[in-house]
Amino acid sequence: MLSMSVDSIFVHKMWNDFELSKMVDGGIPYPMLSDGGGKVGTMYGIYDENSGTETRGRFIIDPDGNVQGFEVLTPPVGRNVSESIRQVQAFQLVRKSKGSEATPSGWKPGKPTLKPGPDLVGNVWKVWKTKDAFDE
Repeated sequence: MLSMSVDSIFVHKMWNDFELSKMVDGGIPYPMLSDGGGKVGTMYGIYDENSGTETRGRFIIDPDGNVQGFEVLTPPVGRNVSESIRQVQAFQLVRKSKGSEATPSGWKPGKPTLKPGPDLVGNVWKVWKTKDAFDE
């Protein structure tokens, strides 16, 4: 996992030392990279050349370099790190199963998965009906 913005590494350090470290014990646990000039942000369609800023985006990229999921939010709306981690875990499970398992909405590790195929059509509701299928 990485974090990237157009801010300099010095701004990232200040943000981590004076903000994040107060919210996350030990500070942010992954590298924060600088995209000065917005080259990477431009590739992902989130860099605004006129203002020199990037819209908040989260991209889940698999080991083969393929984007598996993304979310782009305007600055006043915060992201949900727990949801990002849940989605990474879901993509990892699906990849490990080579597509023989799928994760329904809200799936968490240890909860029931779906088995893609003709028998699933019209029967997804049965997983939702399973006791504790999606409880915390």
